[in-house]
Amino acid sequence: MKKSDSELLEQLKFLYESLDQEMQEKFQRHVSIGDLVLDRWERARRYGFGEGTSCYDNVLVLGEVKVGKNCWIGPGVILDGSGGLEIGDNCSISAGVHIYTHDSVKWANSMGEMPYDRESVKIGSGVYLGPQSIICKGISIANKAVVGALSLVREDVQEGQRVGGVPAKVLNLP
Repeated sequence: MKKSDSELLEQLKFLYESLDQEMQEKFQRHVSIGDLVLDRWERARRYGFGEGTSCYDNVLVLGEVKVGKNCWIGPGVILDGSGGLEIGDNCSISAGVHIYTHDSVKWANSMGEMPYDRESVKIGSGVYLGPQSIICKGISIANKAVVGALSLVREDVQEGQRVGGVPAKVLNLP
């Protein structure tokens, strides 16, 4: 390693430690280096997401993804828009949520001879997707629905419904 590279690395470490300490003191949290140096709201704006939406640095965004305003997209989320993905306003997409608009089952089983299957996903406004939930291709989740943590959504969710489980089923909660 050249001396200039070594000096730059030391400066980078110092910057990281300073920003990390500031984040810990201000918000009692540790985040990735990308989230220390990049603004989550600016990142969302660069993707063309709606005003007031934030998106962590480690979110994977593929294809055509449209997100409305005032949404929170947590860390470790996958937004697969390769088949078209639309998310409304005021949604909470919790940590680790995966939203898929394609699968490669037929492609793999055909030894690469068949194409991927793609179907769009639409998520309404005021929707809460719990941590680590998975939304499969072709699904619609209507306004004000709630998907519980660790759920696998393989069927459409109606307005105001609360679903949870693997596979997700309607929950009769007050």
